Amino acid sequence: MTVTQVEDILDDHTGHARRVLEYSLVTKRLVDEAKQPGFTIDSWAPLAELVAVDEFERVGNFKEVMDWSGYVEFLTNWAKSSEWECTFKRITETAGVVFLELEERSRIGDFSSVVNSVSVYEFDDTGHIRHIDVYLQMALPETGMLGSYDNVNISE
Repeated sequence: MTVTQVEDILDDHTGHARRVLEYSLVTKRLVDEAKQPGFTIDSWAPLAELVAVDEFERVGNFKEVMDWSGYVEFLTNWAKSSEWECTFKRITETAGVVFLELEERSRIGDFSSVVNSVSVYEFDDTGHIRHIDVYLQMALPETGMLGSYDNVNISE
């Protein structure tokens, strides 16, 4: 099976699909940078350029709902203690919506995971991401992985 990196297929895409791939690449770069001194919530500004921050909403893998400020706070805490990478599987674009399928690999301390993800990105009229829904296929997580979800309101 051939492993495809997101950066290898970026130039094959335009429009909203390209913006979603750029979002993945910026996220990877910033997660790597988060281990450096001085990384803060403000360090997510390059990602914010792709997002409609005033109306942004993300529904995560545990049905937790976050606005932009809550999401970058969550990302900052997660990224400082995590390693993350992904490989590309498939991308599908339809009117104002992009479906991105990845294999995501992460490590938090001694815990590592490999998940298949589908993220559904919705766009506003200016081409910015306004909503993301995340769906995962994964093995049942150990309770230690859930530590980064402290203080996050998870829906039932």
